[in-house]
Amino acid sequence: MAGTSAKTVHDIFQNMEYGPSSTSTATAQSWLEKHSRILGFFIDGKFSSPADRQTQDVTDSKAVVCSTVCAKDEDVASAASSAAGGFKTWSELSCYQRAKVLLKLASVLQRHSQCVSELCELSQSSVSPAVLIRLAQYYASWAQLRDTLMPEWIPQGVVAVVVSDDCSIYFLLLKVLPALAMGNAVIVVPGKTTALPALLLAQLFMEAGIPAGVLNVVTGSEASLGAKVAQNPQVNYLTYSGRQQTGEALAKAVAGWGVPMSFSLSLSSVCPFIIFDSADLDSAVDGVIELAFKKKRDFQWVLCVQESVLDIVVARLKLRMNGMKCVPLATEADRNLIDAAVQEAQQQGATLIQSCPPGTGALYPPTVLCGLAPSCESVMSPPPGPVLPLISFRSSAEGVTLGNHSPHGQAASIWTEDLTLALESAKSLCVGSVWVNCHSVMDPALPLCGRRESGNCTDGGREGLYQFLRLSHSPSLPHSSPSPINYADFGSAASKFMIPEGFDPSSVPRFYSQFVGGQLRKADSGCSKSVLAPGGAVLAQCPDGGRKDVRNAVEAAIKVQPGWMKKSPVARSQSLYSLADGLDKRRRDLAVSIQTQTGISLEEAEKEVQLSISGLSDWAARCDKEQGGTPFLPQSGYPLSSPEALGVVGVILPNSKPLLSLVSLLGAAIAMGNAVVMVPSEKYPLPALEFIQVLQASDIPGGLVSIITGGRDQLTQALANHSVIQSIWYWGSKEGCQFLQYSCVSPLKRLWLHCEEEEEEREAGQNWTSSNPSLQEELWRKAVVWKSIWIPTA
Repeated sequence: MAGTSAKTVHDIFQNMEYGPSSTSTATAQSWLEKHSRILGFFIDGKFSSPADRQTQDVTDSKAVVCSTVCAKDEDVASAASSAAGGFKTWSELSCYQRAKVLLKLASVLQRHSQCVSELCELSQSSVSPAVLIRLAQYYASWAQLRDTLMPEWIPQGVVAVVVSDDCSIYFLLLKVLPALAMGNAVIVVPGKTTALPALLLAQLFMEAGIPAGVLNVVTGSEASLGAKVAQNPQVNYLTYSGRQQTGEALAKAVAGWGVPMSFSLSLSSVCPFIIFDSADLDSAVDGVIELAFKKKRDFQWVLCVQESVLDIVVARLKLRMNGMKCVPLATEADRNLIDAAVQEAQQQGATLIQSCPPGTGALYPPTVLCGLAPSCESVMSPPPGPVLPLISFRSSAEGVTLGNHSPHGQAASIWTEDLTLALESAKSLCVGSVWVNCHSVMDPALPLCGRRESGNCTDGGREGLYQFLRLSHSPSLPHSSPSPINYADFGSAASKFMIPEGFDPSSVPRFYSQFVGGQLRKADSGCSKSVLAPGGAVLAQCPDGGRKDVRNAVEAAIKVQPGWMKKSPVARSQSLYSLADGLDKRRRDLAVSIQTQTGISLEEAEKEVQLSISGLSDWAARCDKEQGGTPFLPQSGYPLSSPEALGVVGVILPNSKPLLSLVSLLGAAIAMGNAVVMVPSEKYPLPALEFIQVLQASDIPGGLVSIITGGRDQLTQALANHSVIQSIWYWGSKEGCQFLQYSCVSPLKRLWLHCEEEEEEREAGQNWTSSNPSLQEELWRKAVVWKSIWIPTA
């Protein structure tokens, strides 16, 4: 064609010039230069950098790389408004359309892999682009399957994802991608090391075709800015990944705003690296060197070595560490922490293995602290940098005990050629991930579930999707400003009624006892409360329990719960069937109790009892039906994923359906191997007190279930402050929900909160009479935590 400038095939073959590359040649430096090395926010699909904002520098190991802008209140409001609009558009797309965007993201990441890799390296948050591509592909498939496999579940809405300064981009995307795949909009508040990659990825999302406003990034101080984002009324959920101190500050700032929260505190977690005498010691020592002396670690590690091979391991460590270079520290302040920890350890009798003498400044040689006691501060909270505490143990059982010695429960690496020992140890360790003869195997198909102080949610796998979903008929917490609460005195102002001298017991129809440790007991305080009929007449007196009663109940629970959890599911099932049978035999008495207490008709009360019997039988049937599986991973190995019991669960029961709600929650908890401390409705406690006789006649172990009556607030406070209780299911006041969100971050607990007062006003409370199977699925998921085990193969 005349006038065309296009080259013919003949011309191309004559000069043999290269054609345009399908891979982007943009580098991190050119991307930064394009933004004049001052990066603003990413809101509503575009970058914005207001002129009157403060900035903070982003540095690599040598110099300042660029600056990011610090958001103000109006920027947060703009991001929330954009996300709300983006959510409306994104949630209305089909599953196929959302999956198509995430699949396109994988190809965009491949095209810009050089820029992504360089920018992560500059930000000291290095991660392979192949890992990010795998994340995008994995969650694209879940986006496609959401409506097929989870038809009753809907997205939370606008999700705030907050990460701490030194959190890696992998853990950030492990929150962002599943939230987007499930149909949510996301506001990201990155830390310093993830700010640049997060802003670049937001731009790449737009290139992949995500609607404007679905993904927004605002930068600044992660704790205070994250709190401002979560406090916005258009935000529906907050999830955090990073260090415990920042997470605690964030939780306390957001408590009472009506926003559910979840925390992954992996960066503060102390994890055991256990070497048994049956291990391949050369491989184990290689694993220690690879893991412990990196510049940046995802977890803190403690080396546990069996005494029979301790000398061999120490000798090989000395050989391998000889001549290793000093490792740069994150900050110069870390040097002071390391020097203080090493000096304290030496004063307690520790000996050092070092690759070279320590110099000065922000460099430190790889160091092993040998001969420490398990109670040493360096073991409980290892210092930052390339310092590895080493402790020894005699037997394999003692090694597992040492592995569970830490208050954290993120992960463990165990080394042995004995497969039976490996599986027994993996099952006994109270951690979310166990790697056998390897370490740090990460894949989005493997659940990453923090235990105890390491987190209260699951990331990765199908299980990690549910934190970003809720049942379509499930009530949500009401959005409102926090109530003025004195957290230190919460629950202490509850009135107590002491039985006066000369009191005539015949004036009260009946005195009830509470059920603690398998026995009927009065309240430890000696106080009691009047139980009133709907018309105001006194029906009975019940104990007014308190902190000491909760303590006694938990002490009894921790003695019996491990044995109950180890029982076969079939044995637990038979115990629940016997409990249902005992309830059936006393159906008339319980129906009369419900009628007398609540004022409903006898026919309705009998229907509630029948539903309770049916519900217990359902849970008995589910005991041996719920199980894990083997996720499919691209790596060569044998992965296992299985649900485990939480431990001891505290339950504050609702006023609605006092027997049916008790039985539904009790059945879910103990069917999965938990022990429970239950607080009946303060308004309608009689059905729960009558149910005690059913428990006594069953073969449920004494102490597995305790029922404590009394003031709801004072018992809530006692449950929240007990470090052994792992989870609290709460139906009560807005103030109670606020108190639990504020208090249950230290010690960390899993919370399932319901503001019953607001639900009653909106007539949107839990429908206990529903036969919808999704209700039982939700209860089951609240009653378990997940453990993943990775066994490598050739």
